[in-house]
Amino acid sequence: MTHMTFTVGFDLDMTLIDSRPGIHACYLALAERTGTFIDADLAVTRLGPPLAEELVNWFPEEQVPAMADLYREMYPTIAIAATPAMEGAREAMAAVRAAGGRTMVVTAKYEPNAKLHLNHLGIEPDVLVGDLWAEQKAQALREYRAGVYVGDHVGDVRGARTAGALSVAVATGPCPADELHAAGADVVLADLSAFPAWLAAYREAPRV
Repeated sequence: MTHMTFTVGFDLDMTLIDSRPGIHACYLALAERTGTFIDADLAVTRLGPPLAEELVNWFPEEQVPAMADLYREMYPTIAIAATPAMEGAREAMAAVRAAGGRTMVVTAKYEPNAKLHLNHLGIEPDVLVGDLWAEQKAQALREYRAGVYVGDHVGDVRGARTAGALSVAVATGPCPADELHAAGADVVLADLSAFPAWLAAYREAPRV
């Protein structure tokens, strides 16, 4: 029997990183640059979906691709240094490695900017895949045979379930615990600091 590497996937925004300060600053800079009002306080309460889904609230639809390009161009100098790791993020990744597993990050964020965040914070997944949202995340999760996917949004739960992976949700993003449960999460944790103990118990549990 071929040994299969145990793979755990993680979402990025509001799962591994608290991207609110950086994204807030970037939206304010975009508003100033374009002369268009953007309610940055509101925008950071609904992180998770692709950038275009937020920009369409502030710009005519035909301008959204160009505004997304401008935002992504400004993002590295504004958002990276302002963004901290979430509590327990490094320890969660380390727990997977200590169990002999492989770590991956699957995010809707533009992949080059996701890589900048991870490099800045010294979080080094074995695999990074960007530009995938909700059910699309299943493409990468299946490709790398992830058995578990950890995220903060109901879209992450849908991605895990579509991939046939165990959905572990953390109530650190825009979706409260009851909403994550209702979406079909198999496990809901308060934050990633609870993940190492959960993983140890999960790995020790007998498989039926």
